[in-house]
Amino acid sequence: MAKIPVMPARKQKLSDTIYAHILSQITAGEYSSGDKLPSEAELSSTFHVSRPIVREALSRLGTDGLIYSKRGIGSFVATKPSKRLTDFANAFDLSRFIRSFEPRIVLEVEAVRLAATRRTRAEVEEIAESVEALDKAIAKGELGQKEDMAFHDAIARAAHNDFFVDLLTDLRAPVMETMNIGLELAREAAPTRRLRIIEEHSRIRDAIDTKDGDTAAGYMKYHLLQARAAMLDAHHLESRLSSFEEE
Repeated sequence: MAKIPVMPARKQKLSDTIYAHILSQITAGEYSSGDKLPSEAELSSTFHVSRPIVREALSRLGTDGLIYSKRGIGSFVATKPSKRLTDFANAFDLSRFIRSFEPRIVLEVEAVRLAATRRTRAEVEEIAESVEALDKAIAKGELGQKEDMAFHDAIARAAHNDFFVDLLTDLRAPVMETMNIGLELAREAAPTRRLRIIEEHSRIRDAIDTKDGDTAAGYMKYHLLQARAAMLDAHHLESRLSSFEEE
């Protein structure tokens, strides 16, 4: 897959350069989960920048779930993303993509909760058709991004509040980009991950069908967290398969 063509969200800062460099090192395997990163002072010297700039880059890496800090000890790698991650989008844009999951979770979890109680029979059928279309697309080896987006759009409409539709539209660009990356990584992964994507969508659909708003909200949150995990941790999704099946 070619790199996703995107425009920089803003002018790149020095902290962006450090963020991208460390992310590239992690994805390339120079650091593994649990490895300690160079100190702020060492990074400051390496990049010829002030320590506050280094601190800003490390803070963003921490917020994005890529590293964690131990007071008085230093920063450590939290997860090891797929080596292919930076093939799909440049490192400068990945932080924006990862952070887009935070508003998505707030928005879509509540949208699906309302959709489960307000949906019409026609809307249930539309949601079910989008799941079936996604299943067929993935079975044919296609990415399924259009079908996946149709599923989330249908749920937003079923909430019967135009603000949910408008807000999801505002997030369209990063949502489509993260879907591209997540579905592409899933296509390269074991078949269990592709089957699991369909299972996650199907459970949300079933909860909407039975008008169980709390269950629908829980499954949507789980689904979005798993999509985020697909970008951050190459091993997370397969290791978590059994926990999803037990829920």
